[in-house]
Amino acid sequence: QVQLVESGGGLVQPGGSLRLSCAASGSIFRLYTMGWYRQAPGKQRELVAAISSGASTNYVDSAKGRFTISRDNDKNTVYLQMNSLKPEDTAVYYCKAARGAVGSWGQGTQVTVSS
Repeated sequence: QVQLVESGGGLVQPGGSLRLSCAASGSIFRLYTMGWYRQAPGKQRELVAAISSGASTNYVDSAKGRFTISRDNDKNTVYLQMNSLKPEDTAVYYCKAARGAVGSWGQGTQVTVSS
């Protein structure tokens, strides 16, 4: 099972940017679909963006045009570039690796958007 470690969260002002990283263990990272999810207090966890093994991407509507997911298979890492951040983007962001019915989660990284 792949192990995931997220980093890059923090406090940022509205309109600012952050780049989240998720480093994965294992030699078959390239075969996994990778996703970024977020969970705000009192809300359900939601998919923000995903990238397939073939680098196809999809985004939740609220992230389109502001967030970009990418992957570097040589570094076993997936990224989430977040621009034009809004207070409603505040949440714990989780990385997930999925292949068929098997999935692994990271521990999460806090993103707070506030002035």
